[in-house]
Amino acid sequence: MVHDFSPFIFKITDSFGPRWYGFSYMLGFVCAYFIVLWLVRRQQAGLTQEQVSDFITYCAFGTMIGGRLGYCIFYDPELLWSTSYSFPFWKALAVNEGGMASHGGIIGIVIACWMYGRKYRVNWIYLLDVISIVGPVGVFYGRLANFVNGELVGRIAPADFPYGVKFPTDILNWPGYEPDRLGTLVPVVEKINVTGSQWLEWIGGFRTNQASRDNVYTTLNKIVTEIQTGNSGLKEAIAPVLDYRYPSQLFAAVTEGIITFSVLFFLARKSRNPGFIAGSFIICYAVMRTFNEMFRMPDLQIGFQLFGLTRGQWLSLIMLLVGIVMMIYWRNTQSQTVYGWLRGENVKLRSRNLR
Repeated sequence: MVHDFSPFIFKITDSFGPRWYGFSYMLGFVCAYFIVLWLVRRQQAGLTQEQVSDFITYCAFGTMIGGRLGYCIFYDPELLWSTSYSFPFWKALAVNEGGMASHGGIIGIVIACWMYGRKYRVNWIYLLDVISIVGPVGVFYGRLANFVNGELVGRIAPADFPYGVKFPTDILNWPGYEPDRLGTLVPVVEKINVTGSQWLEWIGGFRTNQASRDNVYTTLNKIVTEIQTGNSGLKEAIAPVLDYRYPSQLFAAVTEGIITFSVLFFLARKSRNPGFIAGSFIICYAVMRTFNEMFRMPDLQIGFQLFGLTRGQWLSLIMLLVGIVMMIYWRNTQSQTVYGWLRGENVKLRSRNLR
């Protein structure tokens, strides 16, 4: 399969329109609102509908700010002090350059829960429990959007793997990381009215001539855009030169999203002390992410690190240790009761407000 999905839901102009990535965030927050509202009512938490709405808003800002800063800090610090002459001028705000980091988003949500709990005098550990249950729903939608965008691609899969995908977006990385492969695109560029000799001249002058460099990137982006808009001839021509990869984004959608949500939702059916669900999320997500990174390509500017692990795996292992420590700590310091969502579970216990 050659990936040919467009990142746009529909286009208003050639380069502007609503995108699936933004829609996935919106859908995740909408689902979070309704699930959290259902949970706090079921658990007799004493939060009103308006308070739940405000809480989700806090978490939305925490996710966006933490996710972007997390990417800049963990994966590409240079973005923090880089600027450009085009909007949004500060590259830390240009989410199209690198995107978001889920580990940073999780840190942002923790801070959002603490700020909201402190302002409205609600047990912030309980808030962290509730948002931990719905967090995997947002992860699920986000990973699907990653697949649609052709980003966070998987490692090269064996030829007999039945669900492999070839991503045309791979060619956008070739000038910086695999320049020798650009020559294989001669049959492809000829499909968009660029002669083979002209293409070879451009890639020959790529490192020394700015005009050649601009032409190379313009052509590569045009190839990807044409495939996304249904150019079947171009899609057929590029297939032989692309790598066959694992659909790691879909693996992550299932494990980090569906499975993690199912585990947490099941655990939340019974009454427990605050912090148990949050700790379970940290541990479960860290395990799933560490596993998924075995199929996902590491960021090209970082590559593999100590012991052949990726940056994402190291962050997840740290996260796993933090989750274990925090679960033990919260178990010994949180004396309140978080009711389970099972019908009749709360009747067994005396009603108690978490404020």
